[in-house]
Amino acid sequence: MSYLQFRYSNYKFRPTWLGTLITVCCIPLFIKLGFWQYHKAEQKQALQTLYDSYMHSPPVALPTNIAEPESWRYRMVKVAGTYEPRYQIFLDNQVDQGRAGYHVITPLKIQATQHYVLVDRGWLPAEADHRLLPRIETPVGIQEIHGQVWLPPSRFYSLAAPADEDAAKSGWQALWQNMDMQRYAKTVPFQVLPIVIRLDAASQAGGFTRNWQRPAERVSTNIGYAYQWFGFAAAAFFIYIFVSMKKVRT
Repeated sequence: MSYLQFRYSNYKFRPTWLGTLITVCCIPLFIKLGFWQYHKAEQKQALQTLYDSYMHSPPVALPTNIAEPESWRYRMVKVAGTYEPRYQIFLDNQVDQGRAGYHVITPLKIQATQHYVLVDRGWLPAEADHRLLPRIETPVGIQEIHGQVWLPPSRFYSLAAPADEDAAKSGWQALWQNMDMQRYAKTVPFQVLPIVIRLDAASQAGGFTRNWQRPAERVSTNIGYAYQWFGFAAAAFFIYIFVSMKKVRT
């Protein structure tokens, strides 16, 4: 402070209580949000490393009992079975190259078992009238499925009615806003594994557009947000100093 008084001898540092309170609250908050975004970027990069480690590995046979789904994240798997389109869903709000559409997720009855696994067959564009779902064909007979395991997030926010409540009122609802694995398992009359297989781009098992998003695809966005929040913290500090400097009458 003595430096400021010497350099600007006709000014004094006189902060207000309100300004101090606002600054003390805002700066730690901005720094916390910055680190939150930075940690999200680190998490995505760690997932990308895991993703890359499995991407070119040979597929392994999918078991019918998966006790720890996390241990299967991004693993390449193979399984044979028949599609059950009756309980197929269209996952809304999916974007491919700037176009809005759906992911088609179809349950597959695993051969020689009573278990099912969900297969994300890829992306389809939405109709001009969003109330109409695309008409698609589903292959019949035994299908050889090769793909990578996807674990949908367990937490999300949705304004839509829960899928099982809708189904109870008016039958099966094909349009879903989020891939809620727990609700899906409660809604269908069969046992379904707690994972989704994203169909390999080279597979001929009834797939659509399959430009699967990589975990670290938007990591630069998180880094940018982190720097932005740190910048807000620095700006708040310098604004506080600036407005607190009062000119002394002589």
